[in-house]
Amino acid sequence: MDRLPTLLTDRLVLTPLQLKDAPFIQKLFPQWEVVRYLDRRVPWPYPEDGALVYVRDVALPAMAACREWHWMIRRRDDAECVLGSISLFEQPGNNKGFWLAPQWWGKGYMREACRVINAYWFETLSRPVMQVPKAVANHTSRRVSEHEGMRMVGVREGDFVCGPMCVEIWEITRAEWFAKVDR
Repeated sequence: MDRLPTLLTDRLVLTPLQLKDAPFIQKLFPQWEVVRYLDRRVPWPYPEDGALVYVRDVALPAMAACREWHWMIRRRDDAECVLGSISLFEQPGNNKGFWLAPQWWGKGYMREACRVINAYWFETLSRPVMQVPKAVANHTSRRVSEHEGMRMVGVREGDFVCGPMCVEIWEITRAEWFAKVDR
């Protein structure tokens, strides 16, 4: 696959991550509400060049190697309005991650973005299973997975920006996803 597509939903446009997105990420991402349940690898306090370094040195090379797929979440009626980001990973036990700026919470945007991203994972990439780790205290993220028809398949210890906490592993198979999806 040479180029990551732009994905559309009723209200959103998901654009492939580019270096020019780093300033948007730098503005929206470094908020405690956004980062507290992310893996401890995320530096906190977030450095002034954190987004640039991540996009340039981590995400874009992984995309070029077809190990990761990253999109920026934007409003369809205003493509300059960035809401957050969503990603897929070729990593056992960790296939999807996302974040949304707090001012956009509670409007169903992440559920909408996940629908099209899950379709990409199962239909375009033809992956057999999706597993998504979540901090046990991240109830909002858990509700997204429950809504998608995922089930919890395991618990392990984890380290997050906010400290040590159990990690729940949520899963859905390709067959389960196809049985659930509206066609």
